[in-house]
Amino acid sequence: MDERDVRLLKAISDLGTGSPERLHEETDIPVSTIHYRLNNLREDGVIENDLYDLDHEALGLGVTVIVEVLADYEGPYEEFAEELLAVEGVTEAFFTMGETDFVVLARLSSSDTVERLISDFEAIPEVERTNSTFTISTLRDEPRAPATYDLDTLIEELTD
Repeated sequence: MDERDVRLLKAISDLGTGSPERLHEETDIPVSTIHYRLNNLREDGVIENDLYDLDHEALGLGVTVIVEVLADYEGPYEEFAEELLAVEGVTEAFFTMGETDFVVLARLSSSDTVERLISDFEAIPEVERTNSTFTISTLRDEPRAPATYDLDTLIEELTD
């Protein structure tokens, strides 16, 4: 990646769009160059999709629960993780080091559905214990990490 790629990725993150015209307005990079670079970034796996982001609260999934899962399983963690990922409402899951084996984030429609979520986790035989935390307020929910960085920092850290 070079500086132009980083500038494009930062603009995509800040604007929330991959529109070549909007990216040109933000970066002054020619539209034809933007098309070329976006295609290369897709081929390299840096840009994964062109999906729209959703506001979970506006959608009706405004209850966020963070669940720590302690488990006793055999075999690769990926196999066990598939069972966690199959639970409805799970939007993110992380395999962790330390006392907790997995941290799972779920988006739910109401506090009433939390009991169902925890019951679904505890129905998995390898789950020994869960520890759940309700979020009171979302302070940041940024799916695009570059939006949380200064452009100069990104260029310094990510360019060849």
